[in-house]
Amino acid sequence: MQTVDCVVAGAGVVGLTIARALAVSGREVVVIEQAGAIGTVTSSRNSEVIHAGLYYAPGSLKARLCVEGRQRLYAYCAEHDIAHARTGKLIVASEPGQIDGLRTIAANARRCGVDDLQLLTRGEAEKLEPALTCAGALLSPSTGIVDSHALMLSLRGDAEAAGASVAFLTAFSGAAIEPDGIRIDTRDTNGETFVLKAHAFINAAGLDAPALAGQVDGFPGDLIPRQWLARGNYFALPGRSPFSRLIYPVPVEGGLGVHLTLDLAGSARFGPDVEWIERVDYTVDPGRGAVFYEAIRRYWPDLGDGALQPAYAGIRPKLSGPGQPAADFLVQGPADHGAGQIVNLFGIESPGLTASLAIADHVVELLYPQ
Repeated sequence: MQTVDCVVAGAGVVGLTIARALAVSGREVVVIEQAGAIGTVTSSRNSEVIHAGLYYAPGSLKARLCVEGRQRLYAYCAEHDIAHARTGKLIVASEPGQIDGLRTIAANARRCGVDDLQLLTRGEAEKLEPALTCAGALLSPSTGIVDSHALMLSLRGDAEAAGASVAFLTAFSGAAIEPDGIRIDTRDTNGETFVLKAHAFINAAGLDAPALAGQVDGFPGDLIPRQWLARGNYFALPGRSPFSRLIYPVPVEGGLGVHLTLDLAGSARFGPDVEWIERVDYTVDPGRGAVFYEAIRRYWPDLGDGALQPAYAGIRPKLSGPGQPAADFLVQGPADHGAGQIVNLFGIESPGLTASLAIADHVVELLYPQ
């Protein structure tokens, strides 16, 4: 049995930022990851957008950590030479009746600390993006995109340079809260078991976080939230994008609507939509393309038939289900559950990538308050 300061379960972008923050603060850290590489699940199946922080409830963790995280992420990418672009985005009203919705978004964003939005007329928006058709738009200059894999490689490098280690192909198989720390049982792909004893345990397992928390002996089960799964499908547009900025419609229930995002090579992809599912399944149904064409043509009517190709899907680990108000991140620290030095991160969907550096500092503060 090896004794360490901290064990982090999950080597996605959030787990890696937490491991980095803990290691840089002088803690001995081991990250356990059941896959054979970093960021193979939610972190590699998103839109790679750096969100400004427009939509979240003022004062919520999502709002606070997104705005702080976005500023820090741009600085981190610049300092570490990680490919990114401050593209800006347009939130578009497809009809005049949606203009008030843009004003509502702008007012909410100001309460969250985002004060650089610009309300544009139809002419102003279509001058910026000639392929666009809209009744008006809201320009967010601080939205951007990032190479998420390069970001995770850098975070892992920082963590390891500060003394952290990552154990791949190592599955969490249970834990117990004991008087002198937390016993964590692990298993490799050959079925061999190994025990870690940690002062602190951080559950950053993403989609598996609720199930993992349920395997911690001594943790109160009534504090583990129900999780809903919302698949987000993406369709790709071959060739060069007709837009230079991200294009978002006015938000819909469960997500931000079928929007256009760019990769760093200038190609366009559309999504994610919102498809409620019962189990993890990343299959993209080509038949959903019909819904995409209808949604996209509201702001880009020149989209040709047959232009879209099924690309990939991601799954949001949501704490609110169909018809329910959007839930905040749930980050449970020792003061929340009274069950030892454990932090559970539940419902870390968008804007988790943008907020990751701020989330990491929040976790460190919960475990080791200054």
